[in-house]
Amino acid sequence: MKKSLIALALLMAAQVQAEAQPQAISAQMPDKPPLQLRAAGSLKTAMNEVVAAFTQRGGAEVAAKYGPSGLLRQQIEQGESVALFASANMKHPQTLKAAGFGLEVTPFARNQLCALAQPGLKVTTETLLDTLLSADVVVGTSTPKADPSGDYAFAAFDLAEAQVVGAAEKLKAKARQLTGGPDSPKPPKGVNNYAHVMREKQADVFLTYCTNGRLAQKEFEELQVLALPEALAVGADYGLLVIDNKAQGLADFIVSPKGQAILASYGFAPPRAL
Repeated sequence: MKKSLIALALLMAAQVQAEAQPQAISAQMPDKPPLQLRAAGSLKTAMNEVVAAFTQRGGAEVAAKYGPSGLLRQQIEQGESVALFASANMKHPQTLKAAGFGLEVTPFARNQLCALAQPGLKVTTETLLDTLLSADVVVGTSTPKADPSGDYAFAAFDLAEAQVVGAAEKLKAKARQLTGGPDSPKPPKGVNNYAHVMREKQADVFLTYCTNGRLAQKEFEELQVLALPEALAVGADYGLLVIDNKAQGLADFIVSPKGQAILASYGFAPPRAL
């Protein structure tokens, strides 16, 4: 009888301990949510590598979403919780800052506009403007205002006016806005957007970032990637806005020598002083 009472007491003690254990676990601090990064689509491949290097060095977990910078800015304005915004221009982060989001806009990279041309199309940097103006050449761009790439393409068209009277209006009128808009068709999963647009022959010449051209050419080797002539050259300053101080470490890493080296390996130039 005595042994039975002892055994019963031990069993009850074990049950009490087992019941107490989940309470101890639930009282622990939950895992920290990942930092929410929103970045320009042109940064996707490079920034994924930057983020991986950041976390490997002990940085916080990061959840990244990419898209046209103008659309991302609108989502932030509409209340989406974002810690860090990396834009393909300075205007969108500066607009957010003026509206009370974040404290300082920092330039962190620079890009250039290039022309993607169909294989077999007879065009060089020197003859590019004449080719763009040719009536039988289909010109493609991204969507202005929604995507800075489209704004930069239209800026190049404005520069063309100094070379050929009427060129700016003609080019803007004929340009097909094929990417970067809220309703722009998406490429198949895992396929580069610009390689897809050109392979599907949606344009004969497409103006986009040189870094996009490099990535597209990896999938579509015959694709021509041309520098714009000096008279049409347009550069793109990329801006970084810390909205939540928890993301300051990631922002610092992006502008650090290691972060800049990764961006440079994808064709991005270091930021210029503004």
